[in-house]
Amino acid sequence: MKQLMTRRQLLRLLAAAGLGPAIAQRTVADLASPAAARPKIAENQLAPPSNRPCYPAVMRDGRVIQPERPLAVIEETEVLVVGGGPAGFAAAVAAARAGARTALVERYGYFGGQWTGGLVLLVISSHAREDGRLVKVLQGVGGELLDRLSKIDGAIVHHKPDQFNPTTDPEATKFMMDEMIREAGVKVFLHCWVADVVMEGPVVRGVVFESKAGRQAILARVVIDATGDGDVFAAAGAEHERRFHAIGLVHRLGNADRAGLESLRANGIKSIGSIEPLPAVKWINLRGPSTDCLDIAELTRLEMEHRRSIWLRAQQLRQKPGGEPLFLLQTAPQLGVRISRLLAGVQQLTYEEARQGRSFPNTIAVGGAQNAHHRGWPIPYGVLIPRTLDQVIAAGRCICVDEKLIEDMRLLASCLTTGHAAGAAAALAVKTGRRPREVDIAQLQQLLLRQGAYLG
Repeated sequence: MKQLMTRRQLLRLLAAAGLGPAIAQRTVADLASPAAARPKIAENQLAPPSNRPCYPAVMRDGRVIQPERPLAVIEETEVLVVGGGPAGFAAAVAAARAGARTALVERYGYFGGQWTGGLVLLVISSHAREDGRLVKVLQGVGGELLDRLSKIDGAIVHHKPDQFNPTTDPEATKFMMDEMIREAGVKVFLHCWVADVVMEGPVVRGVVFESKAGRQAILARVVIDATGDGDVFAAAGAEHERRFHAIGLVHRLGNADRAGLESLRANGIKSIGSIEPLPAVKWINLRGPSTDCLDIAELTRLEMEHRRSIWLRAQQLRQKPGGEPLFLLQTAPQLGVRISRLLAGVQQLTYEEARQGRSFPNTIAVGGAQNAHHRGWPIPYGVLIPRTLDQVIAAGRCICVDEKLIEDMRLLASCLTTGHAAGAAAALAVKTGRRPREVDIAQLQQLLLRQGAYLG
């Protein structure tokens, strides 16, 4: 019987022939642009001594005390967006396109947040129903992203004029977000976790963040809190409320196109998951229990329990007639956190106002309907602005809405549109020298319309 060569044996053989390093480097080297060129560093080369400053915490009277320490300011910018989920992505692109020098800090190594890392692939509330007509409310930066995904084979489904709530492929979405961020000229800092804020009275002057390089700071004229959890405005002491909500974990099954669906149904399995652009893959939502997403003990428990239950369910499916080809392709890299902190803004949007379609003179976005069965609901600028804190704009699922409207506001389409509005407002505040709460609403609306946003 012919013995197959292992990958390790093949690499050893290629290395012995002098081909190993060349093959290993070819993918990146061939695609790198001249602007991305860097000095070559030999493997295992000794790095120069680190000059990272050390200010360790100390024990004092039984308490852990962090001493005062200076922080390196690694960037000064006009607009700083904290969080690269749907809201932060749209905010950064909008601000940069409006001419503001923009930086973006994101704790993961990719953009998209729950959309990509959480595998929440369904862009719910992309449309509304007006006088019997299907109206696309997700336009502007978010709409452009979906349109660009439609030009990639296997990147998006249900994205046609007569369809709503498209579903996207997570890797294609990450790629296209990278492209649009790069094209807009946004300066990006990935793998950075915001730890604190830089304050001057009631004014936020920047953020402090942790990374492998230690604790550093970025200063900005306007900061957009697109963290989802309101980490920036909470650290700055802005008034807000905390809420418990379901925390789940999404997963995907492979070989779905090879499964015997009729046999599975005959054995009590009604569905193996929802559609996504790849025909061989199904994605499965898991709502999970309602708990505190700011409690790391709870997050740890849920992460492990959800993953275990998903694994066991996948194995059970494989034991059913028709389910033999199925396998667990992926569990989401991020837990499915739905809500945590909500800003107390200068204006609160209520469920009743939204369902009545109440108009506002300061409308900066329009929310859609989860199943495109009712009218759109205008979103006023005041829900993005803290009551007393200055130079901060909130965007995404942490803005000021009442309890009943949370389920609509936290969805991807609303995060994209409010993020777009926040980015445009921040750029306008910088350019006109005004505080975000003082920007001229008519000018902001004109800027949003020029950037393709839908305002009703």
